[in-house]
Amino acid sequence: MNDRSSSLPVIRKMVPSDLDRIVEIDIKVLGKPRPEYWEAKLDLLGKRSQISPLVAQLDGLVVGFIIGGASRWEYGVPENIGWIDTIGVDPDYQRKGVAKILFTHMAHDLKKTGIDTITTFVKRRDPVLLKFFNRLGFQKGDMVNLELDI
Repeated sequence: MNDRSSSLPVIRKMVPSDLDRIVEIDIKVLGKPRPEYWEAKLDLLGKRSQISPLVAQLDGLVVGFIIGGASRWEYGVPENIGWIDTIGVDPDYQRKGVAKILFTHMAHDLKKTGIDTITTFVKRRDPVLLKFFNRLGFQKGDMVNLELDI
C-alpha cells in the first residue's frame, strides 16, 4: 500500500472513537478544522440505521472513511437508491486504492439491503473526483441538482 504497510486496509464500521482521526483527515484534505460538524454528523449517524459509515484502517490507524446509505424514500427518491455522502482519505494514503476499497465494501453492504443504484454529488469543475467516480463506473444520472443563491 505504501512504505509503511504492504497489506490491504481493514474495513470496519465507523465508531465514535474514530472522531479525532476523521477530523485530522478532514483538516489534511480541506485545510480547516470542523470538529463540531463531525461531532454532529457522527451523532446523527448513530441515530439513523440506514446510514452505512465505514473506515479503512492500516496498522491500527484510520486512513480513510466513507459515509452513505439508503434513501428509504427521502426527498421522493425510491428506496432502491443508495448514496455516498462523504468520502475522505488521508493524503498520505491517497491514490493507493483506499477509497476504491471503501466504496466496494459500501456498495456490497448496500446491495445486500436491496439497493441497486448509488448516487452522489460532485462539483462539475472537480476533475479529480469526477475521474475517480468515473473509474468506479458512475455516469450522469436522472436526477438534476438545483440550487439558488440567496
